[in-house]
Amino acid sequence: MFRKKKTKEINIITDEKLIEVLLQRSISTILPSKEELKKKFLSGERLRIYIGADATGPDLHLGHSTNFFFLEKMRQLGHEIIVLFGDFTAMIGDPTDKSVARVRLTKEEVEENIATWKDQINCVLDLHNKDNPVRIERNSKWLSKLNFEDVVDLASNFTVQQMVERDMFENRIKEGKPVYVHEFMYPLMVGYDSVVLDVDIELGGNDQTFNMLAGRTLQKVKGGKDKFVVATTLLENPLTGKKLMSKSEGGYVSLQDVPNEMYGKIMALPDETIIPLFVDATWCSVKEIAVFAKEVKTHPKETKMKLARTIVSIYHNEEEAAQAEKNWEAAFSKGGVPEVVDEIVAKPKTKLADVFMSEKVVNSKSELRRLVESGAVTHTETGEKVLDMNKIAKIGIYKIGKKRFVKIVVKK
Repeated sequence: MFRKKKTKEINIITDEKLIEVLLQRSISTILPSKEELKKKFLSGERLRIYIGADATGPDLHLGHSTNFFFLEKMRQLGHEIIVLFGDFTAMIGDPTDKSVARVRLTKEEVEENIATWKDQINCVLDLHNKDNPVRIERNSKWLSKLNFEDVVDLASNFTVQQMVERDMFENRIKEGKPVYVHEFMYPLMVGYDSVVLDVDIELGGNDQTFNMLAGRTLQKVKGGKDKFVVATTLLENPLTGKKLMSKSEGGYVSLQDVPNEMYGKIMALPDETIIPLFVDATWCSVKEIAVFAKEVKTHPKETKMKLARTIVSIYHNEEEAAQAEKNWEAAFSKGGVPEVVDEIVAKPKTKLADVFMSEKVVNSKSELRRLVESGAVTHTETGEKVLDMNKIAKIGIYKIGKKRFVKIVVKK
């Protein structure tokens, strides 16, 4: 177990108003109940809370930030925070909300994905605070040491019926798609994380409730204690119910996006998502958000600009956010090109597709192909639309889609 002796006294804040707001904002479900958890907070006991995230990609997005805002507020109240990087479970693959089995990753791919996570998280969660530091763990530390007897022991706490009742498995079975045995192992592995870390609370999106409850079952059996499960709301369009931070659905805002791109992506989101984003992805108070909720009815563009500026300031700074806003206005409100454009250096006679892919201007060749075929890639200085992605890259500024500009400089 990881329970350590206290090396210094940490003051636990038990302000009832702060705790009430904490347990209302961005919360979907609290198990066994909100009332019981509130009593725990008011008791003055120092609680241990963790969140796990699988390193299945190099960047986190605004949807992830909801949980880190919650954790930072808890850290400021004096509680112990653990961020668990799922380096081992990323190689299994979370079946949640998947219509097909997730592709398993190699150790090298996981390490590459996890490389910048601390920097991304630290924009919201103060990882380096000296008074109440955040712990970073990796579950390969214990999961890689389990033998077959250990896995059988964990599996004995669950039934096949429990597993196949999960929506994504039921749907696949109905559609004749395969469900692999290793996918049943996933909730066992993440559940065992709770046992090893000996936590009081687990935090996660409401799509992770099954996995978090698996941890609650195992912790009760193995550790003899109940764990609170706090499921947070997912960023969704309130009119369509579709996830906002989905690459397939659009609207994906990475925490690593440069200021211009981040600002532009937020401005491209539907107006009805403005208030949910203020609630789930900013530090703005309840009173401030109430004002924005009134403003958005008559001045949606101006309110969305406040949102974009607020979010860019969190992951960059106020000066860069102000410049990104100025660039956006120049590019979109006035129909021009931003004053500051991301610059890419390319070698002579390099194909445009290779330049865009090497610098991650687009996520995939298929995405670039769709942009080119729809006439969404333009050389701004000539006005020429790029119709062949294998053309040699020209010097100058390219507009990609509605919100991205890059300047290509050719050097040997």
